[in-house]
Amino acid sequence: AVHEGHVVSAQELRVLLQPVFTQNPRNLVLFLQDRLSVDDFTYLSESYGNKNPFQNQVNKLFINLLQEILQSSPSSLVLPAVDCKATRYLLSVLQESEDWKLTNVTNLNISQLEVNASKRNLLVVQLQPLASGLKDISTLEAIAENDKIIRRVIMDLQERGIHFSVIYTAVRPSRISRRTDVVAELRRQLMAAEEEDSLSYPPLNVTTGNYTCILFYASNFSLKAKSSVLIDLTNATFLTQNVDISASECSDSNTTLSLKYTKPVNGISSLEIRFLMTNKFYEGSAREWFTLDSVEIVQDGEKFAKFNVSAISAPAEYSFHCQLVGTSKLYPARLVPSNSEAENWDVFISRLQIQGFNIKNNQFSYASDCTGFFTPGIWMGLVTSIILVWILTYGIHMIMQLTTNSRFDDPKGPALSVPQTE
Repeated sequence: AVHEGHVVSAQELRVLLQPVFTQNPRNLVLFLQDRLSVDDFTYLSESYGNKNPFQNQVNKLFINLLQEILQSSPSSLVLPAVDCKATRYLLSVLQESEDWKLTNVTNLNISQLEVNASKRNLLVVQLQPLASGLKDISTLEAIAENDKIIRRVIMDLQERGIHFSVIYTAVRPSRISRRTDVVAELRRQLMAAEEEDSLSYPPLNVTTGNYTCILFYASNFSLKAKSSVLIDLTNATFLTQNVDISASECSDSNTTLSLKYTKPVNGISSLEIRFLMTNKFYEGSAREWFTLDSVEIVQDGEKFAKFNVSAISAPAEYSFHCQLVGTSKLYPARLVPSNSEAENWDVFISRLQIQGFNIKNNQFSYASDCTGFFTPGIWMGLVTSIILVWILTYGIHMIMQLTTNSRFDDPKGPALSVPQTE
């Protein structure tokens, strides 16, 4: 038993799940979403009535249990939760264990999946990510679609007579309550100054020999093909690392990060994404700078899309960080399509950090941020302050011009006469 509001650590989660790991059958299905919280079950199931996105039996049982706990509680209740780092730790422990056979389920066709009865089987099902915005209706649709995927996988396994246990979790929470003391301490920080634990997973690194030549990190790495097919590559790139980086190249002047994925979604057999970077000496600044010149997408070895990159550069000794990078015109760092095939793709990368040169100790160097010190909000504040100061100065000047009368009318004496010349 854990008390209300307790955050279960990675070690505690492993102890809690130990009976599941040791029992028979020894098949475990892990449904992994990008973000999820306990509040999502109660909020979405009660707020939308008949549009409740949780329809499969596993989620229904969990929701009923939550509602019983909430109704029996005499006061407001803060349920226990699992630390967001625990999922990453648990998955890495299972991957390193020789007793477990890890299988990434990508095409969701369980009928063709081979289950080895002599080993413990861990089936990792990557669910589609929730919408990047905060709109509840889009989140509702995404969770409803994931609920259908969970139900379909469970039914397929049951039809094959495979006994299994299910874990439904996420990489990070979707709802975070901020304390006032934490909010007061928030400030603009570069990625290099942040604590290592702030990353929800380690960055992807490319090594040549005994040293790292490329570091790449993103909190969300997604593509959309023809404005309809959403491809979330975040978990495959950083968490499960189900990506081939062998084609990446490193040198002192040119570096290419190559990410190859096999069957990322139905309808696409292979997908390769290349980040092409150069390192040059510029006489104007008397120092070397690295730039991300272009991004290339190759689908099924045939369809080639190329994007020119704007505003992604940093001194050669630094890394580059940007909160939003993609094809949208609203992003501070844009990927501009340079051929007709690139117009069929939408790219969204959040909290991008990349470094292709001068990497030391396998860590990111000081980060050059794409956001300048004078943001539109700062300019708006300065202009508004100048206008208010001008109004205040004008008002004070007008008040100083006021003068009092030097002579006053006496009601008991003759009327006061003021000549027009005065």
